[in-house]
Amino acid sequence: MGLIWSLILGAIAGFIATAIMHESSSWVKNIFLGIVGGFVGGFVFRLVGLSAHGTIANLIVSVVGACICVWIGRRLF
Repeated sequence: MGLIWSLILGAIAGFIATAIMHESSSWVKNIFLGIVGGFVGGFVFRLVGLSAHGTIANLIVSVVGACICVWIGRRLF
């Protein structure tokens, strides 16, 4: 059940991030972006000294991380 929940949360986070960053993408890219964004966001938040506890907080961290990934992707390509 944890894997399914992570995929759903990743898809939601990826969708929100692509909407914020005005990107168009498929649902597979949204899931990937949300999951990678969770790692990136968690790393950045830990560097700042913040932590996320709970579903909504994890979603926010994933969205921030996914936005960072989209921004970096735009700069590289």
